[in-house]
Amino acid sequence: MTARPATAREEFREHWVLVAACMVGFAFGTVSAASAGLFMEPLGKEFGWSRTLLSSGLSIAAISGFFTSPLLGLAIDRWGTRRIALIGIVLTALVIASLSQLNGSKVMWFAIWSAYAVAGMMIKSTVWSAAVSSVFEKARGLALGVTLSGTAIGQAIIPPITNYLIDEHGWRGAYLWLGLGGGAIALTFCAAFLFDGYDKSRRAREAAGQAGAGGPLLDVPGLSVAEAWRSRALWQIGISVFVMMIITIALNVHQFEILRGVGIGRTAAAWYTGITGIAGIAGKLVTGWLLDRYHARTVGGWTLALTAIAFVILMLPGLTAPLVVIAMIINGYAAGTKLQIASYLTSAYGGMRNFGTIYGTLASLITLGSGLGPVVAGAIYDATGTYDAFLIFGVAGTVFSSWLIFRLDDYPDWTRKAD
Repeated sequence: MTARPATAREEFREHWVLVAACMVGFAFGTVSAASAGLFMEPLGKEFGWSRTLLSSGLSIAAISGFFTSPLLGLAIDRWGTRRIALIGIVLTALVIASLSQLNGSKVMWFAIWSAYAVAGMMIKSTVWSAAVSSVFEKARGLALGVTLSGTAIGQAIIPPITNYLIDEHGWRGAYLWLGLGGGAIALTFCAAFLFDGYDKSRRAREAAGQAGAGGPLLDVPGLSVAEAWRSRALWQIGISVFVMMIITIALNVHQFEILRGVGIGRTAAAWYTGITGIAGIAGKLVTGWLLDRYHARTVGGWTLALTAIAFVILMLPGLTAPLVVIAMIINGYAAGTKLQIASYLTSAYGGMRNFGTIYGTLASLITLGSGLGPVVAGAIYDATGTYDAFLIFGVAGTVFSSWLIFRLDDYPDWTRKAD
């Protein structure tokens, strides 16, 4: 007799500690980016370094991520998430702590950030999305939303913590506390609770005497890597997410200056941009709830299309405070869902057998789009003196991206394919 599939409530009851561990691990992965701005002034004063140099560390990590994301995904499919995450947390903690030993050498600066590019990649969204997707089916959307909220939580609490640590212990002590202290918290949670579908499959293989068997660790239905490359649905998802990353990350980076350009004061603009982060958390949770109840092409398509309204509002003459708040809420809500929608769609249309490799390849497009977006918006401003052309591009891009998602076919029947 076939066992009854678990309900969404039952999945959460059994695996909520896994979701908590993944959320904490993902939050730790934001330490370097969320704290970078607070270290610029003390490092600049001590070593006389420019803002360009001080910003280069995260750029090194982003560029490296474009090339290493597919390799990370392949490793997940072969060895699972637990081993990679635990090693990644330890290495990342040590690399962040090693920044406390900076002595003014630019070579040392680049060397440490090159090491971070490797260590930090092991605790990026691909790892946590794969872990959660491997055990959730009915509640996968909400589980991914809670997990990926780790970034928003990290971005909210890390800056004030970093500021306190710098004031109390100096920038060297702050790096030590952020690396070793934050790493210890993440390692404790993940060592205790990060057990997922990959671990279950490994134990089953060991019990059957197949511990050294090759191929993907998860013995579940899904596309082969070759089939994934030929999948029209996955290409639509990849192109859509790539375009959306260019547009939304560019808006996130430049929104302060866009608001300043329409006559809004610095203090008000800072408060308005802060709304984006709050809306991002809401976006992840609401979208997760919707994904578990409605087809992802409908939820994803409308969520991405909604972003166009924010760009239209920002082009209106005589912007009022209520309109600005609406635009920031819309942008924050939609921006907070991109990785979640991408993860869900990848598991739905690619299956879980080679999820790591497939989503890892998609993550390289996400990284590339994130890096290109701010540069594209800046180049448009430098060439025209305004952001108007970028905002028009934003409307067109969001409509195109949502159209690609709306055009997706029905979900593949993985049960039938397995039979």
